[in-house]
Amino acid sequence: MDVQSLAIPEVKLITPRRFSDDRGFFSETYNARAFAQAGVDCAFVQDNHSYSAKTGTVRGLHYQAPPHAQSKLVRVLRGSIIDVAVDARKSSPTYGQWVKAELSAENGVQIFVPKGFLHGFITLEPETEVAYKVDAFYDGPSDGSVKWNDPDLGIDWGVSDKDTSLSDKDASAPAWAAFKSPY
Repeated sequence: MDVQSLAIPEVKLITPRRFSDDRGFFSETYNARAFAQAGVDCAFVQDNHSYSAKTGTVRGLHYQAPPHAQSKLVRVLRGSIIDVAVDARKSSPTYGQWVKAELSAENGVQIFVPKGFLHGFITLEPETEVAYKVDAFYDGPSDGSVKWNDPDLGIDWGVSDKDTSLSDKDASAPAWAAFKSPY
C-alpha cells in the first residue's frame, strides 16, 4: 500500500496494491495492522455507501460534532469524484485550508479524513458509487454542514455552480463565516 500525506499532513491518500490478471483484479482495501503502521489507527464501526445518479452531485461539506466526530476512509466503487477535506480545527495552523484529490474506481485511491475536518465530494461521472468507513456512529443532533462553494473557503471544485445537484440540506448550509467550529 502506498500512503501519501497531502498539504495538510493529517489527510492521507492511500493506494492499495492491486493484483491483476485477465479476469480482473484483487485488492485488499483495508487492513487494520497495515493502516496503523501508516499512521491511520482507527477502529471503524460503520460502513456507508452512496449512489449518485448525476454528474455534478455534491455531497458536503459535512461534519459530526464531538463527541460523535468521525474520521472517514473514502473510496470509489464506480465512477469518479473530487473529494475535499477542510481543516475545521480552531487551533490548527491550517484552519480553514483545504485539500482535494481525485478518487475513482479505476485509480483505486482512497482518502483518509480525520476528525476535525469538513468533508465533501462532487461526482465527475453519472452513476457514481462511493463507500466509506467511519470510526463513530452517526448521530443526528451532531450532524452539521457548511456551504460547499463558500467564497471564503475558495475551493476549486472544477465545475460551475449551475452544473451541480444538491440536497436541500447542502443547498441551505450556513456560510463558513457563520460556522462555529466544535473542534
